[in-house]
Amino acid sequence: MKNSVSTDERIAKMTFATVYPHYVNKVERKGKTKEELHQIISWLTGYSEQEIQEQIQKKTTFAQFFDQARLHPNAPLIKGLICGYRVEEIENPLSQKVRYLDKLVDELAKGKKMDKILRVG
Repeated sequence: MKNSVSTDERIAKMTFATVYPHYVNKVERKGKTKEELHQIISWLTGYSEQEIQEQIQKKTTFAQFFDQARLHPNAPLIKGLICGYRVEEIENPLSQKVRYLDKLVDELAKGKKMDKILRVG
C-alpha cells in the first residue's frame, strides 16, 4: 500500500508531542489509563517512562522518535486496518511504524487484552 509522498513527509514532520494528547484522550475516554498507554508505547519503541517524557518535552518529530527507538521484534505481527490502511501493506517504513503505534492505541481503546496487544504468545 502506497501513501502519497506528501502524506509520508507530513507524518515524518509531525511531532510526537502533538499526537500524544490525542492518544491519552482516546484511551482515557474508553476507561483505560495513561500507564497502559505508556506500556504499549514502551513495548513498541523500547522507550522507558522517562524517555517517553523526554520525547514529548523535546517535541521530537515522528522521524526522530522512531529513528531513536528500538522497535520490538514482534512489531511486524501488528496487522489490520487503521485509518483505512492495512498496516502490514504500508511501504514507507516510518509511516508503517507510526501506524503500528496508532493500531496499538486503537486496540487498547477498544478493550483488547494487553497480552494480545503486546503480541505475547
